[in-house]
Amino acid sequence: MSWRVRLLRHDGSRPRPRARRPGRRHHAAALPPDGPRRPGQARPQPGHRGRHRDRAGPAGAAQADTETERALRARLARERPDDSVLGEEEGGTQGARCWLLDPVDHTANFARGVPVFATLIALVEDGEPTVGVVSAPALGRRWWAARGQGAFADGERIRVSTVDALPDASLSFAALERWDDRGLLPGIVDLSRRARHTWGSGGFWSQMLVAEGRLDASLDPWGKPWDLAAPKIIVAEAGGRLTDLDGEPRIDRDAALVSNDLLHPELLAALRPSGHERRAG
Repeated sequence: MSWRVRLLRHDGSRPRPRARRPGRRHHAAALPPDGPRRPGQARPQPGHRGRHRDRAGPAGAAQADTETERALRARLARERPDDSVLGEEEGGTQGARCWLLDPVDHTANFARGVPVFATLIALVEDGEPTVGVVSAPALGRRWWAARGQGAFADGERIRVSTVDALPDASLSFAALERWDDRGLLPGIVDLSRRARHTWGSGGFWSQMLVAEGRLDASLDPWGKPWDLAAPKIIVAEAGGRLTDLDGEPRIDRDAALVSNDLLHPELLAALRPSGHERRAG
């Protein structure tokens, strides 16, 4: 079964209608038009990126997390009452059709006024993500995908890069201490020396840049299912690949290797413990 994602833009308007194919079912992504906002924060105006200049602090970040997830759950309860919901903040159970919610990914950024944070939503059917949305209101960016329908960023189709050699590749990774905990820091250092360029970021931002073809790979030594379900379908529909560190297409192993697919075998080989045992995961 295929789905088309129907979304609201950041200014609350609907995207320009596209021609529908006969027999297609349409699906509302249940995403508030602005994503998380601090109390009293104005909505982004049309044509402008969302502003996030003030530091919300840990208490404000926790409030945004909770309120955003509750808003998403309320809308899903109205529009998809038969589906189960599993969220980062309030838990839940995962049924055959389940929505996975990360209301504010990168809450530390949100708390400190760094605009790189997002709301992540995915529909998982029989264990596989089939719809995904990543909405970063302070960046004025939104990515989405549905199985068999391609991946999009702000209404434009996106594809991964065609870089097939590590010396030409741009890689992103973060949290060196966690790579060290896994016994894989030597592999990360080796990759950074062999790559053309490295960038110090992880999570949704670098994963979406892989989907757009702006980066070639993103390596994360962490990640829960609600962190990875939406990026997985978006990256896959853009022509890329998201796996665990063993190359399995799983999102429950607390790690993610995202690439344009062409580089995946070489990246996996570099991260195989050679004389080093994984001490985590």
